[in-house]
Amino acid sequence: MKGYAMLKIGEVGWIEKDCPVCGPMDAICKPLALAICTSDVHTVWEGAIGERHNMILGHEGCAEVVEVGSLVKDFKPGDRVLVPAITPDWNSLEAQGGYPMHSGGMLAGWKFSNFKDGVFSEYFHVNDADGNLALIPEGINTVDACMLSDMVPTGFHGVELADVQFGDIVLVIGIGPVGLMAVAGANMRGASRIIAVGTRPVCVAAAKKYGATDFISYKKGPIEEQVLELTGGKGVDRVVIAGGSVESFEPAVKSLKPGGKIGNVNYLGSGTYINIPRVEWGVGMGHKQINGGLMPGGRLRMEKLARLITSGKLDVAPLSTHVFEGWEHLPEALQLMKDKPAELIKPVVKISD
Repeated sequence: MKGYAMLKIGEVGWIEKDCPVCGPMDAICKPLALAICTSDVHTVWEGAIGERHNMILGHEGCAEVVEVGSLVKDFKPGDRVLVPAITPDWNSLEAQGGYPMHSGGMLAGWKFSNFKDGVFSEYFHVNDADGNLALIPEGINTVDACMLSDMVPTGFHGVELADVQFGDIVLVIGIGPVGLMAVAGANMRGASRIIAVGTRPVCVAAAKKYGATDFISYKKGPIEEQVLELTGGKGVDRVVIAGGSVESFEPAVKSLKPGGKIGNVNYLGSGTYINIPRVEWGVGMGHKQINGGLMPGGRLRMEKLARLITSGKLDVAPLSTHVFEGWEHLPEALQLMKDKPAELIKPVVKISD
């Protein structure tokens, strides 16, 4: 089979591999549409997870099932399915302990384009099909379905980690596609005010649509100073970090009220340490919680999030600003995500309706 792969750090290309083997609880799928993630850029050009050789990229997409294992009960060949980026082993002790994303070790629920081939191929393998796949509901097209792999669940998980409550003032650092879904999630959870950090006009326009009430440009001075000015010196109740770098934690802590919570879902692709300002963290006693997490994945979450789209409560169409038709555009779409032109939010490669 043909796939688009990381050949080594800094180098990508098409390769041929054997088709994956289907285990008794697993499924083999072929893509209907694929989305490019900033994580793919971190993996290839920053070497964020270390050296990988001839590893097929990609963890966002939707697909058609072509084969299922003998123990799979709920899916069959021909089913059109949502494929979460995180595919835990649901029988693991970590899953039983409430952290399925770490089944088998820290972050090990993230299998695609981490320690097994990803979805940018003619066929790909999904472990624990009954626990991880979900049928694409009628009314959701293949492009929108790709947003349910990672962008929606990750952005919403940032809101969960920050524990946004009714009436909270929320700061969202970074309004790329994950940050935009964090804005949408905070709005759905009842935030009274959502302050978004970002400058690209296409993202600002989308953030307004999703519920952002105020905007900050990191180019105009320290984020925390602008937050304190907007809030009369009080700061915010919650922060979601959905972009930036290891440096993003410092303004987050400085912007947060005592008793507040930070939810980080940003992939820190480089750097050794994060910066936590000692004094503004209450010299270690400020009751300012920092929670970082990988989104859970799994069938139930996919089904619930899909219902937000079919019910009309969530419109993910604004995220897919660049839609390509056909396999041959995968390299172009990946390069586009690397370059991040001003008009881009998310590139998607559509293979079939």
